[in-house]
Amino acid sequence: MRNHYLRYLLFLICTLVYNSAIGQMPVSLTDYQLQMEKDVLIFKAPGANGTTTINISGNDDPVSLNFVNGQATAPYPVDQKGKLLLLTHKNATGKKQYKMVHVAKKSNGSHRVRNIPMWLSVVPPLIAILLALLFKEVVVSLFIGIWAGAFIAGGLRIESLYYFVVSIFEVVEKYVVKALADSSHISIIVFSLMIGGMVAIISRNGGMAGVVKSLSRYAKDAKSTQFITWLLGVAIFFDDYANTLIVGNTMRSVTDKFKISREKLAYIVDSTAAPVSAVAFITTWIGAELSYIADATATLQGFDAGMTPYALFVSSLRYSFYPILTLIFILILIFTRRDYGPMWKAEHRARTTGQVSSARNDDEDEPDMEDLSPVKGAPLKWYNAATPVLVVILLTIFGLIDTGISSVYGELVGKGITPNSEAWGDVWPLMYHLSGEGASFFMRVGKLIGSSDSYVALLWASFGGLLVSILMTVGQKIMKLIDAMHNMTIGFKTMLPALIILTLAWSLAITTEELHTATYITNLLQDSLSPYLMPAIIFILAAFIAFSTGSSWSTMAILYPIAIPTTWAICQTQGIAPDISMEILLNVIATVLAASVVGDHCSPISDTTILSSLASDCNHIDHVRTQLPYALTVGITSLIAGSLATYLGGGIVICLLLMIVSVFILYGVVRKFGKPSE
Repeated sequence: MRNHYLRYLLFLICTLVYNSAIGQMPVSLTDYQLQMEKDVLIFKAPGANGTTTINISGNDDPVSLNFVNGQATAPYPVDQKGKLLLLTHKNATGKKQYKMVHVAKKSNGSHRVRNIPMWLSVVPPLIAILLALLFKEVVVSLFIGIWAGAFIAGGLRIESLYYFVVSIFEVVEKYVVKALADSSHISIIVFSLMIGGMVAIISRNGGMAGVVKSLSRYAKDAKSTQFITWLLGVAIFFDDYANTLIVGNTMRSVTDKFKISREKLAYIVDSTAAPVSAVAFITTWIGAELSYIADATATLQGFDAGMTPYALFVSSLRYSFYPILTLIFILILIFTRRDYGPMWKAEHRARTTGQVSSARNDDEDEPDMEDLSPVKGAPLKWYNAATPVLVVILLTIFGLIDTGISSVYGELVGKGITPNSEAWGDVWPLMYHLSGEGASFFMRVGKLIGSSDSYVALLWASFGGLLVSILMTVGQKIMKLIDAMHNMTIGFKTMLPALIILTLAWSLAITTEELHTATYITNLLQDSLSPYLMPAIIFILAAFIAFSTGSSWSTMAILYPIAIPTTWAICQTQGIAPDISMEILLNVIATVLAASVVGDHCSPISDTTILSSLASDCNHIDHVRTQLPYALTVGITSLIAGSLATYLGGGIVICLLLMIVSVFILYGVVRKFGKPSE
């Protein structure tokens, strides 16, 4: 009997030791099923014994799962509304695998678990884009796209009429409100409203008419007018929003005089704004770009290029084919006097009939088009418009420097270096602590602008421009104060249709974020193992994400942390020479940015595309339809050039030669397919 108990005790101890050992052994999940009972997630993977970790969206830390006999649990309380979860784990090869599920509690206390196929994450933006292009109506199309996203994120509850209806109300109650709760979005709205108010006042006080009169001396015909528009677009390089609204509103009256279609004006405005902001050394984009590059390169094993993020950015510009070729392509169109596709139809209409808008009469005209002709007796003085616009430009630069100095001061203090004060003269000399001893003047300025708060700068600038326009108008007795304020509100009104579209576009972006659209697209296309194909794959991926989300900024934020480490790891694994690896990496850095702008230009839900339509007073869908063939032409050429660059070894000489060849190709396309508009 004693031996029997001894054997039993020994067996029990061995069992406990074995189970403990098994529980501590790592396990690799290949596939699993998910169930839920009593607010506990139950993971079932046949044959799995051991521990693993899984990331559940909404949790900051990974959840540890201890599999015993193929089953593990994790507490996760939910209510009847439920939650959408993205479950992320690594398989045996270390590759991340994703599963999206919606879990909710039923009225009887049990739980509902529904798998949501990740390909559904691209449905909302595609619905919005296709409906907008099909019916030429953006607001309803965006609303339906957001509704589709809300319904999918709500768990695809087809069986419940209640939750079907709730998903409709959530478009406003959840997504629109969340979009408007973002301080940067509100800043853009306020900035746009004040620019609209300023434009209305300087139009009614005769200032814009004075600009037209003055520029007429240089703008002799349609060609020179388009060139001046292009030149202004390149000159205002520091911010794409300011560029779009200033150039579009300033040149619209001039282009109308020479029978240039609103579609062509919108194209020139849109295609100089983001491209020049993307490649200029000192812009409101540079801060985000440098931050993404710095964070991504900091994690690279074996990467020691001895280059700062700013130096990497500057070096990568030789691969920025799309932004540079787009600026050149506009000049080709202007000086050959040729267009093709829908743009030719728009230009031919404007030149032959004088109808600059697609509307054939006032009844068909855009509802946001207001009468902003000068008031009776207004002097046509150019400086009444130029001065407020100049104030906007100068205050934007001032705001960027001032907020940048404040931010740099905080960084210096964080490093234990305390300037005498926050004054510019005290902070600037100490910036070498952040930019490096050998940092050039432009590198320091880039760091300064990159650290700035562009939204604050734009708010200061737009308010300053509006205030100056009111003071000049009332001070010269062109209008009474009450009339100036009335015209300011008219200017606000002209901005509302585009701001509604902009708000809905932001709301749609929130649904794509909830549904992890970018994660799905990235995971779908990142399996190529050839480092020489990475620029092409990243180009397509970035363009599609930007097209789907309508934001080049969010595309950069999503792709830089993935594209840079992935490219470097593939180069290292395959033993690519260090100099070639660096060229491929620089190509990818430039490609993420350039392809983001491509997708942005092609997307009807892009904020800059919407603002370009607004500033040019062009029907938004007309702008998208006419710009799309041009963006695709330059985009495909840039894709081929960028791909060939790495195969040919990269470097400045190769990129320059490919750039020249690409220019001749684009010229040939315009000569082959383009037709004179007159």
